Amino acid sequence: MSPTQIVLVDDHELVRDGIKFLLEKEPGFEVISEAADGVEALHVIAKKQPDLVIVDIRMPNMDGIELVKQLGQKYPKVKKMILSIHGTEEYVVETIEAGVDGYLLKGSSKDEFIKALKTIAAGSKYFTGDVSAIIIHHFVENKPKIIHKPKSIPNELAVLTNREKQILELILEGKGNSEIAEALKISKRTAEVHRFNLMKKLNVKNLVELTNKSKELYLI
Repeated sequence: MSPTQIVLVDDHELVRDGIKFLLEKEPGFEVISEAADGVEALHVIAKKQPDLVIVDIRMPNMDGIELVKQLGQKYPKVKKMILSIHGTEEYVVETIEAGVDGYLLKGSSKDEFIKALKTIAAGSKYFTGDVSAIIIHHFVENKPKIIHKPKSIPNELAVLTNREKQILELILEGKGNSEIAEALKISKRTAEVHRFNLMKKLNVKNLVELTNKSKELYLI
């Protein structure tokens, strides 16, 4: 099986060198090129046609958010992962709306970094725990305290297991994977698996769409 071909986009050469060094020892990935800003990245990506692009947010000439938007329009098959020191709500929400496939904070462990790459390369989304919490909080902060159950059960709810319905309601309460795991006395990994199963069954691509779909199903 061919390795996932990656382009690194970061204005700090030291960061790019560190990622290249890490991935040289990791089977299944190959860094084929790099760029120092979004404008340069578009030229590189047009020429190299990578599978996945790792993008910083704050860069000269064109930032990572604008780059993600343009990649979505010009190269929809290219996967896009943000790797940034910035984890504010503003940045997170803007990148999600731009169409990013994953968001990881610099300073994450090597294991989580590799896990994120494998998840995204396989066609799924990956958002580190802190980022997931921000996404959920942003889209449910104005929800009513009481969730009104639908008088009739939509077909989409009918296909969910009782556990999945419990997790759906906890997501509507703004809880992240760790809080869901604690509330239901399950592991964080199990909570993550249930969340991805929910996304599949409800035909949504990310946590933003899952939250909006949940609000629609519960009529809030």
